[in-house]
This record gives sequence, C-alpha cells and structure tokens, in this order.
Amino acid sequence: MFTPAVLRVDHARWGQTPEALRQLATGAAHQRTRERFLALYEITQGRCATQVAGRAGRHPQTVMKWLHLYNEHGPAALGYRRTGGRPPFAQRSSQPSGMPSAPPRAKRPSRPWPGPIRRRAGR
Repeated sequence: MFTPAVLRVDHARWGQTPEALRQLATGAAHQRTRERFLALYEITQGRCATQVAGRAGRHPQTVMKWLHLYNEHGPAALGYRRTGGRPPFAQRSSQPSGMPSAPPRAKRPSRPWPGPIRRRAGR
C-alpha cells in the first residue's frame, strides 16, 4: 500500500521552535515573509502543505518550495527579496548623485495645427 510522504518543517536543525516560526510570521517587516513563516508554522501544527496553500490562495508547490528552502537553507532563505520589475515610486524619484537628471519635458501644445482638420474632396 502506498503511503504519501509527509513533509515536515525541520525547525530543530536551525535551533527554532514552532513558536519561533510564529513570532517570525508576526514580526517580519514584509508581508510575503510573514506569509511564508505563517505557512511553515501551520504545517508544524499538523496541517498539510496542500491545506495551507488552499487557505493562503497559493499553489501547493509554492508552499512546498518554501518548506524545502527553509529545511535546506534556514530562515534567511524565506526573507523577501525584490528580484525585478520597476523600482517602487519612492526609489524612482530620487536618483543617485552620479546620475545626470533628464532635462524637463517641453509642454506640448494641446493642438499642434492652427485650424480644424479638413478632408480632401474625393476621399
């Protein structure tokens, strides 16, 4: 008979307890980091990764990936790191001191021609 493998959080390897995972979940600065630690905490409380994923609105493989990252690399592996895309607005508005700023854009006239559009006869 086939017995499904049960995924376990190896918190003892990193000198942590389930309560420490819960503290990390409630005290992390970024929402995604909180979500990841809360998922691990729920797994330590007896829920399977699929149940946790369903409650969080995530794909089960995503939660399993978080679990494997934690088990292999520890709590630092679950911290949120921005990996791409446009920088947040606050960072875009302040340029590094060595970068020249672009010249201000000239205001475009609302109408680039002096009169109404006239169509040619026969078209």
